[in-house]
Amino acid sequence: MTTFVNVPIPTSSPDLPPVERHAALPAGFRAGGLAAGIKASGRPDLGVIVTTRGPASAAAVFTPNTFAAAPVRRSRGHLSATSGDPRGGFGLAEAIISTSGSANAATGPAGDADQLEIARLLARATGASLERTLHLSTGIIGTRLPLDRVAAGLAALIPSLSEDDAGLQAVAVALCTTDSVVKTATTTASLPAADGRTVEVTVSGIAKGVGMIHPQMATMLSVILTDATAAPETLWGLLRLAAARTWNQLSVDGDTSTNDTVFVLASGAAGAATVQPGTPAAAVLGSAIEAVARDLARQQAADGEGASTLITTVVTGARDDAEARAVARAVISSSLVKAAAHGRDPNWGRIAGAAGNARLASAPVLEAAGIAADEAGARAGSPAALDPTRLRIWVADHLVFDGSQGGPVAFDRAAARAAMDAPEVVFALDIGLGDGTGEAFGCDLTETYVIENSEYTT
Repeated sequence: MTTFVNVPIPTSSPDLPPVERHAALPAGFRAGGLAAGIKASGRPDLGVIVTTRGPASAAAVFTPNTFAAAPVRRSRGHLSATSGDPRGGFGLAEAIISTSGSANAATGPAGDADQLEIARLLARATGASLERTLHLSTGIIGTRLPLDRVAAGLAALIPSLSEDDAGLQAVAVALCTTDSVVKTATTTASLPAADGRTVEVTVSGIAKGVGMIHPQMATMLSVILTDATAAPETLWGLLRLAAARTWNQLSVDGDTSTNDTVFVLASGAAGAATVQPGTPAAAVLGSAIEAVARDLARQQAADGEGASTLITTVVTGARDDAEARAVARAVISSSLVKAAAHGRDPNWGRIAGAAGNARLASAPVLEAAGIAADEAGARAGSPAALDPTRLRIWVADHLVFDGSQGGPVAFDRAAARAAMDAPEVVFALDIGLGDGTGEAFGCDLTETYVIENSEYTT
């Protein structure tokens, strides 16, 4: 049996630090969560994170959905107000609030007024400046938040916020809606201090999201915290690059939510020197942020609504990384590929067909990944180069197609099916045109997904 020896190990990346799946609260933050009665189920639905040493540097990526929810618009406006940058991607923050059970999306002026009131309640309860509050909401679209329950929940929660890991874990639990597992990831990095010492910083993230997930800047809700020191705009650059390589390579069902948001906050409490753009320290911190983002994205794909297996697509040999990511993204986004994965069917034709439809990401995503603005605008949405006579495809380590040898390859279909019956299935493609590499994460499409989403509001 021929195998693809150049496929990166799916569970980790040689270019990124190792990640542990637990919530480690970095220095400079307090956190906690509880059940405030927003969810009819009575499960935890309110989470708060506050800074302990004044405002933290903050950066964000948001959904581009035209129906962007009130918390998205409120957070973007606050970041813009605290930085003076009209793009609303970075600024200062003292508190984050998450509410689960109501998306507060498509609720009109009343929803905007509700979100402003939540900002006032949070500022009053924590002592934060109103414009230094950030907002996350998830749940049913078109429903308004119960302000009285949020207010009562804040009154009970704020005194109990803690500086230990349990506080961040509680926020991770409160974020969840249809998630079956809580999603956390933590790593560390060594950065220089101003006096020449080396300081260890923590980078820790939490996330929710198992449905309405599809590549487009950010594809769920997540908060990443670090005690490193970096200016807001520096953080934004690092986050945008990480999102382009990870969350923008994640698809569960082809739908981008109205509420997608990722925040990164840096407290500076570890005592490291300020990270400057383009320096080795920036590369180290950026790798730590990306490692956390990548692991959270993999957890989200594995926990996709109704999913029984994680799908990882690894692409090598593209003309550049942007085209490799486009091909990987097209494969894991294909409903036919997802259905084949569910049936443990090594149907390589569906993989080839999806790859042949691959198109590059939007201009903002390409630019975030490091492509110059003019080039990003020109290449956005263009087809990824693919030559069928050079393409090779592997399913779960079984070579199934080799264009250089005429195309289809005889393989042990029963063995391939058995190899696919695993918690993770890897599809590998070598394009044969260059040195570009990329990966993407998804899950199989099951009957359970259809059932769950056919009755979501009833």
